[in-house]
Amino acid sequence: MSWLRNHKNTVYRVGIGLAAVSLVGFIWTGVGLYRQRKAIEAEIAARGHTAESGGQQNDTYLFSGDIVEYNGKKYRRNSYVKAILCMGVDRAGEMTEKTTSGFGGQSDGIFLIAQDTVRNTIKILMIPRDTMTDITLTDLSGNILGKDMQHLTLAYAYGDGREKSCEYMVDAVSGLLGGLKIEWYLAADMSAIPMLNDEVGGVTVTIETEGMEQRDPALVKGETVTLKGKQAETFVRFRDIKIGHSALFRMDQQQQYIKAFFEAVQKGSAHDSGLVVRLFDKVQEYMVTNMAKDQYLKIAMDAVGSGKLSDEDFYTVPGEGVVTPRYDEFYADQEALTPVILELFYRELQ
Repeated sequence: MSWLRNHKNTVYRVGIGLAAVSLVGFIWTGVGLYRQRKAIEAEIAARGHTAESGGQQNDTYLFSGDIVEYNGKKYRRNSYVKAILCMGVDRAGEMTEKTTSGFGGQSDGIFLIAQDTVRNTIKILMIPRDTMTDITLTDLSGNILGKDMQHLTLAYAYGDGREKSCEYMVDAVSGLLGGLKIEWYLAADMSAIPMLNDEVGGVTVTIETEGMEQRDPALVKGETVTLKGKQAETFVRFRDIKIGHSALFRMDQQQQYIKAFFEAVQKGSAHDSGLVVRLFDKVQEYMVTNMAKDQYLKIAMDAVGSGKLSDEDFYTVPGEGVVTPRYDEFYADQEALTPVILELFYRELQ
């Protein structure tokens, strides 16, 4: 029976070993996140970015109040226009469970919707994921360590993968936009895209990016394709990481897909009144929001009934991209951004 005892001891030691390896991997991921933060911090300090050069966020929050004075004119926050932060998260699977800090995924797609509740229209401000701005940092236990200038996409990762992650993103985006109040948020895992895409019968786009055929032979530049299944996720997420600022260029694909998907929903809703409700039911386990169901359904219904989304309904945070030895970075031009925020969320006082 000694061989049996030895076998049990071996299995026990292997089990302990695997547990130890798992623990080390868990800790190392957090350490890697911390080291990434320090490396970026050092690079920024070495380059000597200043507020004048656009490398630091403004200390004063121009849009923290209802009244704004700009270029000799006064503006008031339009109470009928709501700010809704929408995030596409690169976290595979359902989002029903909270995660440890560092494991909740990053926010790959960041869009601030300006919903006009009177005209029932929407406009979309697209925010580059690599925008450098102040975000909340935490340790592996979720304890807040403070704030540091980092890639905006990481703000989601430092949370719990659910509400806390969304709150950190809202805080970071609000700070980036001069303290603008953001009323609502909605985050969804990007792996749900194929499911939503097929529910509307597919989405038709024109391939404008080189190299996408390497992921799917049908996605050849210049071809018009009705995306099915995983093709939709490939189209929305594809970028050539060997090219600087590929995430920035990818926003054109995302804008094209949003417009085409919106159009497909409108066409489908014309003969299927339950389509919008069914879409949200399907994605329920893949999203996190602070809105009640009837609230986000009404927003969606109003948007679908408002007419076609055009290029004029999309805005992009203005700024400059910088390629570093480690990462791509994007620095918002606060001076050029101010008129955009005023146009979307404020009205001039006569």
